[in-house]
Parts: sequence; C-alpha cells; structure tokens
Amino acid sequence: MNKRRPSMRDVADAASVSVSAVSLVVRGKPGVAAETRERVWEAIARLGYTVAVSENGKTSTVGLLIELQTEAQRLGYQVLLHMFDHAAESLESLRTSLAGEVDGLVVANDGDITPAMVIQLEALQAPLVLIESYLPGQQLPCVLGDNFTAGHAVMQHLLNLGHRSIAILRGPRKYSSLNDRLKGCFAAAAEAGILIPAEYMPHTVSGHPKKGYVQMQEILRLPQRPTAIVAISDKTAFGAMEAIKEAGLRIPEDIAIVSIDDVSESAYTRPPLTSVHIPRLEMGILAMQKLHRLINGEPEVAVKSVVYGELVVRESCGALPEMRSGRGATSLAGLARA
Repeated sequence: MNKRRPSMRDVADAASVSVSAVSLVVRGKPGVAAETRERVWEAIARLGYTVAVSENGKTSTVGLLIELQTEAQRLGYQVLLHMFDHAAESLESLRTSLAGEVDGLVVANDGDITPAMVIQLEALQAPLVLIESYLPGQQLPCVLGDNFTAGHAVMQHLLNLGHRSIAILRGPRKYSSLNDRLKGCFAAAAEAGILIPAEYMPHTVSGHPKKGYVQMQEILRLPQRPTAIVAISDKTAFGAMEAIKEAGLRIPEDIAIVSIDDVSESAYTRPPLTSVHIPRLEMGILAMQKLHRLINGEPEVAVKSVVYGELVVRESCGALPEMRSGRGATSLAGLARA
C-alpha cells in the first residue's frame, strides 16, 4: 500500500506551529523565530516532506484565504495559507507578499475583503476563484452555498411546526452569505403573511466574541418573548442557547431554535441543534478544481456555482419524532415542493 505523502499540515502538527509559519519557512520568508524555524526544518526532515515542483522546475503554489489543502495537494500544489487581518495589514502589503509567489488565488468570504480589494487582487494577473462571495457586475468564478434557500428552509420549518412568533438573530451585514440567508428567512415569513417585528431582530454587537448570546439576552428582556428563534449561523445559535438556558428556560419546550451551517458541534449541543448543512468540503474541492483548470489554461466559463445543502432536523426545534426518523436530513428541494 502506498504511503501518503506528508502535507504541510503534518509538518505544522509535528513542529507544533501554524501552517502559515511552515509556509514562511519553506519559502525562506522572514517573520519566524530562529528556534521555530529550526523546529520546522527538523520536522520536515523527519517526515520527508517535499515541495511540489512542476515540470519546468517552478514550484507550483496556490495562495489560499481558506484551508483547501487536501484537494490542492492532490492536484500537486503547495499551499500558502494567508489569513488577512485588515487591522494589521494593508492591501498593498498583501499584494506585495503574493505577487510572483502564487500561481492562483482562492479568496474565501467577503466582509473585510471588500469588492474593491478583490478587483485589485485581480491586478496580480493570477487566476482567481471566490468562495462564499460574489461581486455584482463582475464575472468572476465563484462557489457558493445555497444560502437563500437555507434561510427559507429553516424559517419554513418553524412555520410548518406551527410557530408564528419568530425572532431572527442576524449576522454582520458585511457578509453576503449571511445577508442571503436573512433574505431567505424574510421570503418564507412573507409567504406566510408574517412580518418579523424590529425588536425580534436585534443587531449584532461589533467585536463581541458571543454575539448570539448578547442578541438572545436582548430578546429575553422583551415583555413578550418569541416561541422560536432562527439563528443565522451555528456560532450564533450556540451563544443563544447558552443565554436561553441561563435564563432558566428549556429548549425546545419554551423556545425552539434552528440554525444554518451544521458544523460538527451542532450534533452534540444539548439538545442537538437543527441546522441546514452547508457542504463546505465539497465547495472547497469544487473551487480548487476550477482554479486548477484556470491555471492550466483550460476552458472555464466564469459561473456562479451554488452547492445544495440539506436541513438536518434534530431536537432543538421540537419536531415530532417521525420528522426526525432516519438520518434526520431533509433535502431543500423536497422542502420547496412541500
């Protein structure tokens, strides 16, 4: 049986450092302490890690703003992971660090990475693919979760369970994916003739590590609380569930809650969280395959690819047992026909 080639992640784990630190070391870049650099090289030697080199002797590197390491390495690319910090790094310094170093870019999420910044990154003249981000009016290849349908699905699910007093824990407006989820929630509510009161949609607290917790506390202080909550993300839901329990209330008996993302922790909350699964692994693979074709000059139409999700029904929403039978997953296409 062929032994798996060690990855940059393996080196990072062996040296107890970050992947970005390993990347700096192998590229001979500054920013890593001498002791750390020595530890990284020892791990590289011990594991037999090698940098991918193309036929013309050039190192093939893909700059990533999200971890897509498995698929990138399968296609023969070295991974450069760059976490952009708008507070500590300028766009010019980012462009300078990437110019000539990468064969292509995958840019994940928007928010602090604004449309203007993406357009300027295009000036690097390296193939570019977006994940969970798109630019109106710009024909850039992108891979998205079906966020509008996800928002519609969770709201529709609560409506099907008989809820009419529903609050929404929204997210920061700078993220297009969260905005699309919110639009889906509104659409489902409007179809049922329901208007969500402004006090049932508290804004996020900038910079707070537990935004959902703070938002939920605000709702719980209202004279009349809702019977159900739509959290725009699982992270928001986790904070909200903490606030509900802290107030001495039960989930779902006193307040039902549903969410979007279906991260691994969602199945292990108490009670387990109903959430729409966003297939991030598949999105990453699809984006990397698009980028690979662009790098190799293969024909690639610039399209907005939307990857379907599914509603995973668990105990937090108060669904009847028969609705939670089997895997508890309901296709969003099926919900649309219901």
